[in-house]
Amino acid sequence: MDNLIAKADTLLEALPYMQRFRGETFVIKYGGSFMDSTDSAVRSGVARDVVFIEAVGINPVIVHGGGKAITRALEQAGVETQFEQGYRVTTPKSVEVVEQVLSREINPGIVGMINELGGKARGFSGTEIFRCKPFRPLGQAGEPLDIGLVGEVTGVNTAPLLECIAQDITPVISPTATGEDGQVYNCNADVAAGQAAVALRPKRLVYMSDVPGLLQNPDDPASVISHLPVAEVEALKAGGVISKGMIPKVDSAVTAVAAGVEKVFFIDGRLSHSLLLEIFTDAGVGTEIVGR
Repeated sequence: MDNLIAKADTLLEALPYMQRFRGETFVIKYGGSFMDSTDSAVRSGVARDVVFIEAVGINPVIVHGGGKAITRALEQAGVETQFEQGYRVTTPKSVEVVEQVLSREINPGIVGMINELGGKARGFSGTEIFRCKPFRPLGQAGEPLDIGLVGEVTGVNTAPLLECIAQDITPVISPTATGEDGQVYNCNADVAAGQAAVALRPKRLVYMSDVPGLLQNPDDPASVISHLPVAEVEALKAGGVISKGMIPKVDSAVTAVAAGVEKVFFIDGRLSHSLLLEIFTDAGVGTEIVGR
């Protein structure tokens, strides 16, 4: 009986959040090594949580990654993977592999899991949704680096996404984009999700990866910064707390908050039901970035 009462208490704790967020849109960046897990329960766990938040009236919009699967596919195709400043150098040959893996393999897989679990999802290649310009990161001497067909998202075609939301369908989008030249570009999925949030103005932007949140000490998983006002971000960058692959995530979060997103969450997708715990409980499980 005590277990049943505890379950009821959990539902009652979630109730005000369900009431508050019903009818709202959440943009969710779905990435991390848990996507590649051989455990089907781990791979389908996020999909099950998405179906739950659909059922309580929240409108999820998913942007997914897939870097490790791309690397494996390039190796099988005999294409060497090179990185500059943490970005994958993308040639015309490798961008074909990128689009194949992201839009025609990973994307249908996520859509299929959501639909099989009783949800409603529709897949989109990012080339249908995102517009971009060539992205040129700066080298150590401040010079722009040519990393090939890597795009910086500059525009979002919201019409098909809003159509899905109106029909209670979850859009699932790969992080590729179309350039002004009509060329397919490979994009950073964190930045793509951030730009989707800027365009859609959702209630929440959620980054799911394989770290427990933003860490004060990168070597200590227990040092999660649970609450971070955007005004403190630059100091953490200067101190090296925010570095490497966390920089585009945090920069995108700051941009989204400036555009009107109330909160941005960084959570660990390896933790069972981390999405539900962050949204529907008082404590949360990761880092939240807020305007004030």
